[in-house]
Amino acid sequence: MFTSTTMPPAPDVTRPVVNSFTEWDPLEEVIVGIVDGAAFPTWHAALPPVLPENQHETFRRMAGKPFPPERVAAARAELEQFAHILEAEGVTVRRPEPIPQRQPYRTLHWTSTGMYAAMPRDALLVVGDQIIECPMAWRSRYYESLAYRPLLKEYFRGGARWAAGPKPELSDDQFDLCWEDSGEQLPPRLVVTEFEPTFDAADFTRLGRDIIAQKSHVTNEFGIEWLRRHLGDEYRIHVLEFADTHPMHIDATLVPLAPGKLLIHPDRVPEVPRLFKGWDVMRAPRPVIPDNHPLYMTSKWLNMNILMLDEQRVVVERQDEPMIDAMKRFGLTPIPCDFRNFNSFGGSFHCATLDVRRQGSLESYL
Repeated sequence: MFTSTTMPPAPDVTRPVVNSFTEWDPLEEVIVGIVDGAAFPTWHAALPPVLPENQHETFRRMAGKPFPPERVAAARAELEQFAHILEAEGVTVRRPEPIPQRQPYRTLHWTSTGMYAAMPRDALLVVGDQIIECPMAWRSRYYESLAYRPLLKEYFRGGARWAAGPKPELSDDQFDLCWEDSGEQLPPRLVVTEFEPTFDAADFTRLGRDIIAQKSHVTNEFGIEWLRRHLGDEYRIHVLEFADTHPMHIDATLVPLAPGKLLIHPDRVPEVPRLFKGWDVMRAPRPVIPDNHPLYMTSKWLNMNILMLDEQRVVVERQDEPMIDAMKRFGLTPIPCDFRNFNSFGGSFHCATLDVRRQGSLESYL
């Protein structure tokens, strides 16, 4: 048995335990998040730039308190259904460990509580055979990766590389405390400064040797440059700007579906980036989530937040008939799954997963 005083066993080099270069290679193993203990984050200046305006007062009033139990239960049931669907499609599903989200924690500069471990795609970035813990900008997500530590240690013992971005201080110097909405001005005024590197994995999308990135309210140039140097010359990071006045996470703006197939937001991407010259492009249909459905932390455009199981199969929200029909017309095979209750917590299928292992190797597609 491996203990803290012994070296891990020699890895099995015949089959990588972590291997993922794209968003579409055949999926073999995935981490699916959990909503256990989900709580409203401690109020902070980083929240207003990305929260729906009608949720600001709710977040101020409920800071540190649990999300409504009926919402948590409904989202948990959908996650279980999602996991069963993935397993039925031949995918190994792993889950993080619950950690106490409402327990206050302190650094040298501030005190906060947590939020959840629902969105592994935000906290962790898989590139090839390595998993990178992201230096996230929200104080409420400072220790979120601890929920995945048992899995990270297991993958490391199996031969994966395990790295972490510089743990940020997240002092007031990291934030524009005088931030105001710049309206339609582009580029938008971002709440994170360049004091230290921060990034969420969901601001990157992988196409083999090429990785598309965006600056956002959680990802700064410093963070993108850290990742560029960390990955080295094997990878090319392209930073794109979109017509998004409140950018946070790229996977509801530009989504590569397969080699030569691209899904884009019809408003945020008015012109297809030249990198994708020659690709077939589908503009996402308008979302159909009802106005009275609670979305605490996101817009309705998370209907674009799909999950590719391979170049053909795609998991889509069951009630989103326009997206299902669009995927069929695009030559793909939709797999419907109820997920609208999970959507309330700020993400969908792509956010709720971390694709640990896909078939495939490092190639160029651009």
